[in-house]
Amino acid sequence: MAETEQELRVKLAACYRIFDYMGWSEMIYNHITVKVPGPEQHFLINPFGLHYSEVKASNLVKVDIDGNVVEDTDYAVNPAGILIHTAIHAARPDIQCIAHTHTNAGMAVACTQEGLRTDNFYSALMYNQVAYHDFEGITVLDDEKPRLVANLGDKSLMILRNHGLLAGGRTIPEAFQNLWSIERACQVQVTIDSTDRPSIPVGPKILAKSEKLVAIQGIGEPTGELEFKAFTRLIDKIDPSYKD
Repeated sequence: MAETEQELRVKLAACYRIFDYMGWSEMIYNHITVKVPGPEQHFLINPFGLHYSEVKASNLVKVDIDGNVVEDTDYAVNPAGILIHTAIHAARPDIQCIAHTHTNAGMAVACTQEGLRTDNFYSALMYNQVAYHDFEGITVLDDEKPRLVANLGDKSLMILRNHGLLAGGRTIPEAFQNLWSIERACQVQVTIDSTDRPSIPVGPKILAKSEKLVAIQGIGEPTGELEFKAFTRLIDKIDPSYKD
């Protein structure tokens, strides 16, 4: 059964608080969006001007697939965030939630010519799952949308070169887990590079069976559900006001 809009609002607001707890917020910028059930293709996004720690279920802004606000609100939405999210939500009905970050590690890897190497535990598990999109400046021009969507293809993870990380998911927990995984892989890669020592390559046979190994590890639970619930319980202890 599809979650109601109110359930999605509470869960998305919790996700913003989790991102802030993890240190993934960027002043008042960046976004996590989720589609609202129904044929209208509406989705929820954070109010422009609020810090992630201020996001609540009640102040999330509902917009249509073109980025137009469709309900009464005291807030505007960020044009740069709208472009990326409208493009992907329109083209990929399988992706219900999209998260975009500007973390130090994510941006550092995005600024390297080689991108994410498959030489650590986390990056090896993402073998052949990461797409790349070249930097075109601040994402506010509609003509970038087709290239963004084409470069993403059928993948749910993307490194925006010179820019940051993007992760999608069929659910909010799955998008969170996907973002956490690629962020962690980038953190490890940056740490490896700081040692100025050669890394140990992961062989092609191991990389080829990574998807199968991840499925075994999942023990039948939907991707990210257990992890997201654990962090939501943590946020509940710190500040449950996101539910308001």
